[in-house]
Amino acid sequence: MISTLLVANRGEIACRIVRTCRELGIRTVAVHSDADAGALHARVADTAVRLPGAAPAETYLRGDLIVKAALAAGADAVHPGYGFLSENPGFARAVRDAGLTWIGPPPEAIEAMASKTRAKELMGIAPLDAAEVTEADLPVLVKAAAGGGGRGMRIVRRLEELSAALEGARAEAASAFGDGEVFVEPYLEHGRHVEVQILADTHGTVWPLGTRDCSLQRRHQKVIEEAPAPGLSEGLTEDLYALAVQAACAVAYVGAGTVEFLVADGRAHFLEMNTRLQVEHPVTEELFGLDLVAEQLRVAEGHALPKNPPRARGHAIEARLYAEDPARDWAPQTGTLHRLAVSAGVRLDTGYTDGDTIGVHYDPMLAKVVAHAPTRAEALRRLAGALERAELHGPVTNRDLLVRSLRHEEFAAGRMDTGFYDRRLTELTEPAPDPLAPLAAALAAAHGRSRFGGWRNLPSQPQVRRYELAGEEHEVRYRHTREGLTADGVRVVHAGARVVVLEVDGVQRRFEVSVYGDQVHVNTTRLAALPRFPDPAAQLAPGSLVAPMPGTVVRIAEGLEEGVPVAAGQPLIWLEAMKMQHQISAPVAGTLSALPVSAGQQVEPGTLLAVVEELSS
Repeated sequence: MISTLLVANRGEIACRIVRTCRELGIRTVAVHSDADAGALHARVADTAVRLPGAAPAETYLRGDLIVKAALAAGADAVHPGYGFLSENPGFARAVRDAGLTWIGPPPEAIEAMASKTRAKELMGIAPLDAAEVTEADLPVLVKAAAGGGGRGMRIVRRLEELSAALEGARAEAASAFGDGEVFVEPYLEHGRHVEVQILADTHGTVWPLGTRDCSLQRRHQKVIEEAPAPGLSEGLTEDLYALAVQAACAVAYVGAGTVEFLVADGRAHFLEMNTRLQVEHPVTEELFGLDLVAEQLRVAEGHALPKNPPRARGHAIEARLYAEDPARDWAPQTGTLHRLAVSAGVRLDTGYTDGDTIGVHYDPMLAKVVAHAPTRAEALRRLAGALERAELHGPVTNRDLLVRSLRHEEFAAGRMDTGFYDRRLTELTEPAPDPLAPLAAALAAAHGRSRFGGWRNLPSQPQVRRYELAGEEHEVRYRHTREGLTADGVRVVHAGARVVVLEVDGVQRRFEVSVYGDQVHVNTTRLAALPRFPDPAAQLAPGSLVAPMPGTVVRIAEGLEEGVPVAAGQPLIWLEAMKMQHQISAPVAGTLSALPVSAGQQVEPGTLLAVVEELSS
């Protein structure tokens, strides 16, 4: 029996595993980098061990340090979570060799499926030879052989882009997984990403636990997942189950795993097998009433699964909340998460709590919000409503995108595919600011003055406050009067420091206002308070390219120096942030007049990277 378990991971999944262990009476050990010393997962575990020496982004890849930590803390088992070393057969062997119980499949099964190229060969599928790709093969997908999460992946639509895609994918894969091997496969433009959860014991039983649809993706990383996958025929579902069980049996699989497919034209195309727990496992748990982490632990202890799995009930859907700006090429965001709260009736899996800092070293996922209901339509409505009402105070998030996606007619009808955001991103990120939010913010800020002498007996000029909302400046005017605060066009029913009630055309609306320095949140609208008199010195020269996020300059285009001509759209600089590479390109054709950064340099948001002087017409 397992008594003490070390979680070889961080963030949300580490907190998730700790929660189940507490319910089962198992003590837990967390590991953390220096950057994660105060992280939630290190605080909720019974014991925490610092992993010394390595850079934050590499710490959780040090299997030797993790095994040493497990032995020092008296653990008798290790759960790898997902990502990092979860699909590393060498780490699984090291855990077993140390006399610890490995919560996962045998190292041989991981090894057989760890490389996507070898997995395809095992399933009788040959990848394309990169050197032999022709125009007729396009579009193709360059993909990392190891790892997942959208890292090390590039779509190639023109043959001349293939070389750069291979180079970029190799670099990203090596950074994220320690393995730069990539391969090429056909890219199906309008396929659906469908997967099958499996659970297998050591006694020969394999459960196919339903299907999941994970088609809504950005940068090949899943954003919204649901179970069961809608609209599949009974025959196709049975085919998917059979192929998933075939993959598991081919490698004598044990534990929880996922077999992924691309479904197009009524056919299933095998993608890969993930030999670990998936990020989206909660939708399967909600659908079947299971705790997959608890089942993993029981299987690792040698218990047999019942012959038949439980019956599915209703529909479950999950949305991943990211600290990122979808309208700015999904740029990750950092800073203090002042408030994270969702309404009752949905499940919240997170690795953050109020006041935590979202750093630059790891994936920007804040939380997973999961809704379960008797029907898909009810689950969609419940999840969209919970996200819309959630309190998310801090950096920009993808919340509005998620709500609009869940309510989009194409998604609601189950007609989505992996190209959904390629087609719909512009409309889904179109700003729709609440026009009354700046006024509510200004009235809340003015509350103190109205109580302590803001009113004057003689008529005077209105008070003015300025806010930035959705990239635009809004100027708000209001007055202190004998009756209190007033503004043109509305009736101020109540104006307090935290709550403002306004009436327009007989309809009253309530606004909850939270202020964190210059950052103001009015209900779900995020504002920035601007100074009364802007600083003219803060303006950047035309053509300035600034860092959209904190990160590292990992590469500068060959031959790029001040004075050289550049073409519109030409890649100039590559930034790496949160294990992803972001390309900075010339906005116009012109001359590079400034290049103040160099490879290896750390930059903060707003750091000047380059200046391109546009060619005069």
